[in-house]
Amino acid sequence: MKCEKVTKCRLESVVDIIGSKWNLMIIWHLRTSTLRFSELQNRMCGINSKTITKHLRDLENEAIISRTVYPEVPPRVEYTLTEQGKEILPIIDEMLIWGGKFRHPPEGMTGCEPETVTATTE
Repeated sequence: MKCEKVTKCRLESVVDIIGSKWNLMIIWHLRTSTLRFSELQNRMCGINSKTITKHLRDLENEAIISRTVYPEVPPRVEYTLTEQGKEILPIIDEMLIWGGKFRHPPEGMTGCEPETVTATTE
């Protein structure tokens, strides 16, 4: 069956930006500081250079992150969340809270706790 839908709803637009596992992880790692490419890659197990580069470009094109290239040899490139990107953080916090109600991380796993707890878990 052919889909004849031309326009996207808002949810589809949001999913295009934060629906990717890697996009979410990049945003999460940039939440507290500016990071260089190698620092991001070292924090994200299981991602290769080509994949992280694609997702960084996608997020930059959506104005979620900004990329700064310093004219040095070798070149230094840093990534940081834009103001628009920072607006996504409370959404990710809520996703973590919601996920914590249904799935619990393996013993000793850390690094993806909500920044602020705005909802109570029962």
